[in-house]
Amino acid sequence: MPLRHSFTPPDNTRLAHLCGPMDEHLRTIEAAFNVTLARRGESFRIDGAKAASQQALGLLEALYAKAGRSISPETVQLMVAQALGGQGSASGGAGRGTGTARRTAAAPKDSLPDEGADGPTLHTRRSDLQGRTPNQVQYLRNIMGHDMSFGIGPAGTGKTFLAVACAVDALERSAVQRIILTRPAVEAGERLGFLPGDLSQKVDPYLRPLYDALYDLMGFDRVTKAFEKGLIEVAPLAFMRGRTLNHAFVILDEAQNTTPEQMKMFLTRIGFGTKAVITGDVSQIDLPKGSKSGLIEARQVLKRVKGVAFTQFGASDVVRHPLVARIVEAYDRFQNTAEADAAAGSAPTQA
Repeated sequence: MPLRHSFTPPDNTRLAHLCGPMDEHLRTIEAAFNVTLARRGESFRIDGAKAASQQALGLLEALYAKAGRSISPETVQLMVAQALGGQGSASGGAGRGTGTARRTAAAPKDSLPDEGADGPTLHTRRSDLQGRTPNQVQYLRNIMGHDMSFGIGPAGTGKTFLAVACAVDALERSAVQRIILTRPAVEAGERLGFLPGDLSQKVDPYLRPLYDALYDLMGFDRVTKAFEKGLIEVAPLAFMRGRTLNHAFVILDEAQNTTPEQMKMFLTRIGFGTKAVITGDVSQIDLPKGSKSGLIEARQVLKRVKGVAFTQFGASDVVRHPLVARIVEAYDRFQNTAEADAAAGSAPTQA
């Protein structure tokens, strides 16, 4: 049976904001929950699986409450991601033994961010930034509660952005003295040749996603001043050798493109008062064919090491356009099928 709901008293302005231009918001909800939405005035009909229809109705009601003013497509997509993320458990994607960050008598009051019912709240330029899915909330807790944490999963799950947000929050609270951002200078399937300019100009294309996150979280002027004062450093991974990083928040991005030797080198740079976050997507390795990823090896080697936390993200954690989550799921199904076919083909035949 289809679900029916009417918003009363009718408010044409709210209904217009709820539906979006040319019913764009309704189409987004249909695609996300695999339901069909029909509207006549203030009355809505939802056809689809019972659980999905109930979720879609709950989202419509939440959006209607916000519809006093225009609702952006990004807001709808983020609320869809939150609704879909609620299907999993808060600990489902985290490694074993990755406990919740708690204040202790030994920890200074300002060494951890505020935490409410919805998880840690990070104070950045984007007011009251929090995790939007259970795995994102657990990821923030793992970062705050461990000296070293890994965030592994597909594009669009907020691995890098949330790690940079934690770093900015820690710098604002003076919990660390500086932020160090690094990633391997590996091209995504292309060879760009020799790039013009000095060292900074040569490595900028590889580090641009990190700059983008900083500008979003701090603003251009504050980031520029922080670079001038040495509070933020961005460098290619090759420049980490021989250093000891004390009282810093260090982020290694795109870690799937490190070799095992590079990963070990980076992990052994950690000094006193330093927190390290390593992020990567093992489905997007750009190393030469036959080379082993340092991130995959580190996950195997360190999974039982005390003080190291792992958070595994999935398609339900994607907070970009809903189509991105469906693309991730399609590739996962394709890869799993290919691996199963390969295993069947290599199995010895019985006489």
